Amino acid sequence: MNIEVVKEDRSLTDFVRFPWRVYKGDMNWIPPQIKEYKFILGNKNPLWNHAERMLFLLRKKEKIVGRIAGIIDYNHISFHNEKCGFFGFFECSRDYAFAKRLLDEVCDWLREKDIEIIRGPVNPSMNDECGFLVEGFDSPPFLMMPYNPRYYIDYIEKYGLEKCKDLYAYLFEITPAQIGNMEKISKRVEKQRARVRPINLKNFAQEINIIKEIYNTSWRDNWGFVPMTDEEIMYMAKRLKSLLVPELLLILEVKGNFAGFVMTLPNYNEALRNLNKHWWDTIKLLWRLRKIKSLRVIAMGVKPEYRRRGFEALLYLESLKIALKKGYQQCEFSWILEDNILTQRAAEKMGGKLYKRYRIYEMKI
Repeated sequence: MNIEVVKEDRSLTDFVRFPWRVYKGDMNWIPPQIKEYKFILGNKNPLWNHAERMLFLLRKKEKIVGRIAGIIDYNHISFHNEKCGFFGFFECSRDYAFAKRLLDEVCDWLREKDIEIIRGPVNPSMNDECGFLVEGFDSPPFLMMPYNPRYYIDYIEKYGLEKCKDLYAYLFEITPAQIGNMEKISKRVEKQRARVRPINLKNFAQEINIIKEIYNTSWRDNWGFVPMTDEEIMYMAKRLKSLLVPELLLILEVKGNFAGFVMTLPNYNEALRNLNKHWWDTIKLLWRLRKIKSLRVIAMGVKPEYRRRGFEALLYLESLKIALKKGYQQCEFSWILEDNILTQRAAEKMGGKLYKRYRIYEMKI
């Protein structure tokens, strides 16, 4: 077995394309968007202004059998005051020896950088796909959520990594009855001079700055959180702009102050499932994009001073009303930290069922 450090574009292409070998025949796997992944891993991603990465390919007799990334986010180190590094983009063929060699390589690299803890997977940050799927293998992932073979869990735990934190995904049906039940909650906030409005795309940059301020304030105390820089938030906004349904990116104002937001996106994975690189896939994709019936609540935040006053429920309610009007039938709320009991209860009150569980692992090195 030989380790190759990814330095050239050709090697990066090999790195991004390798999962097709692992998931061949797996009907629940959603193929990655190659151009998108190259951008995430490339130098234009503003994450790398305060972080560094090392990408490794593992070959056996010239055949690629695994890949992994080592990641160090210096903003995470300073914000949390811990010498923690990450691994991500882990994929390997079915042989524990491959997984061990990949993890050995990343651990060695992190030790050389004076890192004391390895944690992951994050691909490449907590604001992107993260965690290994540990429960819920019977259905495909929603947009921007990970998926992996079951044997990855065995390999990771055999290596010595242990559970750090679980992340939950809830699934619920969007029905008039469900919305009717939530209307009762919304009446409690009517007297608080609150209003929920959609994002104004004509003032896109200004609106994104508002969301960034709410996000960094409301998520500050969440486990694993690192404040997003101006460059990162604009980069993510530009990535997602073409995917947005403007009516489903909502901002909460209370007495004229910006208090919260919720971002819900169509589950584009519905359209991407089981495409096989044939010429007619483009036609198939365009047709499927018109037929998407599910959504994912990607992010929601309410500033601390406005919590426990019903505003979270108001944001969800307004999102679901619009979703129902547009013909969506299902919504995934993900991810939710395992110790975020308040948000879990909110999901359950909306009729959500815990149906997938993801896990982030760690180990001292």
